[in-house]
Amino acid sequence: MVEIRCINNMAVKRVPEGTALVDVLREFPELTFPYPVVSAKVNNVSQGLKFRVYQSRDVEFVDISDPSGRRVYIRSLCFVLYKATQDVFPGSKLFIEHPISHGYYCNFRKADGLVPSADDVSAIKARMQEIIDADMPFKRVEAATDEAVRIFRERGFADKVKLLETSGQVYSDYYLLGDTIDYYYGCLVPSAGYVKLFGLEKYENGMLLVVPDANNPRRLSKPEPQKRTFEIYSENLSWNIIMRLSNAGDVNKAIQRGRASELIQVSEALQEKKIVGIAEKINRRYHSAKAPCRVVLITGPSSSGKTTFCKRLAIQLLACGLRPVSFSTDDYFVNRIDTPKLPSGEYDFDNIKAVDTTLLSDHLARLSAGETVEVPEYNFTTGQREFNGKKIRLDDNKILIIEGIHALNPVLTRQLPAAKVFKIFVSALTSVSLDSHNWIPTRDNRLLRRIIRDYNKGAFTARETIRQWKNVCRGEERWINPYQERADMMFNSALNIEFAVFRNHAEPILAGVPKNCPEYAEAHRLLKFIHYFLPISDKEIPPTSIMREFVGGSSFKY
Repeated sequence: MVEIRCINNMAVKRVPEGTALVDVLREFPELTFPYPVVSAKVNNVSQGLKFRVYQSRDVEFVDISDPSGRRVYIRSLCFVLYKATQDVFPGSKLFIEHPISHGYYCNFRKADGLVPSADDVSAIKARMQEIIDADMPFKRVEAATDEAVRIFRERGFADKVKLLETSGQVYSDYYLLGDTIDYYYGCLVPSAGYVKLFGLEKYENGMLLVVPDANNPRRLSKPEPQKRTFEIYSENLSWNIIMRLSNAGDVNKAIQRGRASELIQVSEALQEKKIVGIAEKINRRYHSAKAPCRVVLITGPSSSGKTTFCKRLAIQLLACGLRPVSFSTDDYFVNRIDTPKLPSGEYDFDNIKAVDTTLLSDHLARLSAGETVEVPEYNFTTGQREFNGKKIRLDDNKILIIEGIHALNPVLTRQLPAAKVFKIFVSALTSVSLDSHNWIPTRDNRLLRRIIRDYNKGAFTARETIRQWKNVCRGEERWINPYQERADMMFNSALNIEFAVFRNHAEPILAGVPKNCPEYAEAHRLLKFIHYFLPISDKEIPPTSIMREFVGGSSFKY
């Protein structure tokens, strides 16, 4: 017998060795959940409900409202989708590429190379429903990695072959759903009947997999058009083709062939080319006879690299003959005593009410009209807004650059004609896929950046950064993401080789998270996927790179 301490209610019970978690759950009938349980955390590590316990363990059961449970649900749903495509269209190719429109964009090609029609998508959706109604079980198989590689090579999965060959693992797991085989880097639900709620619809040249709403998992997310975001994804796909880096295996193989320097140089050159293009577009707008642009607004979520982007954009604007001046929306914070608070009692600095939008809007209008304005400077030590004689006037080819999380909120520019404002959204919008059915969420990209930066600055430990991340993401969903499609331009700050660069920095930092704390679950997950990338040194990363904002060594002053 082994002892199970259930973290959900701190009750302790004894069960036979080898009991699966799905059966352990039945030993706690008093537990109630708002949604069906889909997975568990065993000693703060995410496990599937088929996981068997052979030693005493702490177990926390989670439903789809928990981020780890949500990942398990979506991962399992992706396998159902893949099996359905193979059943309906044998020989077809499915690439689950990126989150968009509150769902996941799927690039699908039939065996003849044609894109799916609306009827094709309906047929695939119907087959998915049949698999779910049949409650088809998922089967996990553990095999020596060389054996798994042989199996996937025989079936033509070149992406999975490269991933496993470069993983450095002695043993690897793969999954079966009926006679369909696939690889997933995390656990799945026990059977297809667990993923009853889903949607599938025609989207651009592919399909959109619609998943339960993160805030209310009883209903599906409501898709919405994201044309500009989709254009960025299409552009990134073109970049990947140029660099021949479609997945983690491609990155690793390139590193093994000694191409690390080339990958760094090309990645940086592509980003610089994009920044040059944005600067030239702003310059044309500035010299427009009809309505000259005078204000550039830049926003993006945490750790998007927007500060370095602003610095590099300013240089390119100078090269165009413009003279950028700048300040941050943070300087317009209300005094600390007037700052709104979260339910926890902490200050909610992400709230738009934390900014004196009336004053900021007035200053923007006056500056755009050619007036001289004394702008404030916020003292973060005293929590007071101060006027220290900093004056700005937009003349002699000057253009104002404003960076902040609320920069695209229309309340800031309500007194300005739209033509006088150029809006830019910056974020790590894309990420290198592990293979055609496994991707690294872009939020994880930014979380890694933030963990490394916070640690290097001595601001927070990895455990503290992970603990804060949920509130950070909640603020982004409310105050930043709703306005990204209003941008005139989007800049993708992700670099295909950054996980390889970050590995050496992140490993020791994440390893310092204690195993006996809740934050270890995230640290363990981040370590797991970053280990898929072969590490490379940051020595050849340019001092102006966005990555330098996080690993240190930037030539910019922040």
